[in-house]
Amino acid sequence: MFVSNNFLRLGGLSALVGMSLGVWMAANQDFVLRPVHAHVNLLGFASMMLFGLFYRAFPAAGRGWLPMAHFFLSVIGFLILMPSLTLMLLGKPLFMPGMIASEIMLVASMALFVVIIFKATMAKDESA
Repeated sequence: MFVSNNFLRLGGLSALVGMSLGVWMAANQDFVLRPVHAHVNLLGFASMMLFGLFYRAFPAAGRGWLPMAHFFLSVIGFLILMPSLTLMLLGKPLFMPGMIASEIMLVASMALFVVIIFKATMAKDESA
């Protein structure tokens, strides 16, 4: 349940951060960071909530090293991408290598998730 619970918690926190950023941008009529707002909501809220719900629906899929690798790649990639993207949009591309690395991490985490989905659903098909 570690992976499921923590993805759900981080998804909820990301929704709060994404919505707060959206309110701040609207209040200031400054939409430079709208890609950050979109990425926080999509990668943080939507993806992490869906990951957490998947692991809740398939508890066996949340055990072992693959889901842990998926979790850590997703979280670390997300936590590197958001400030890197923010700085780039503000004209300070100091962390461009970090941004590229984080994008690779996020794609790798999704590839792991696809493997996990196939393993879990194939095992479910065989037991049905």
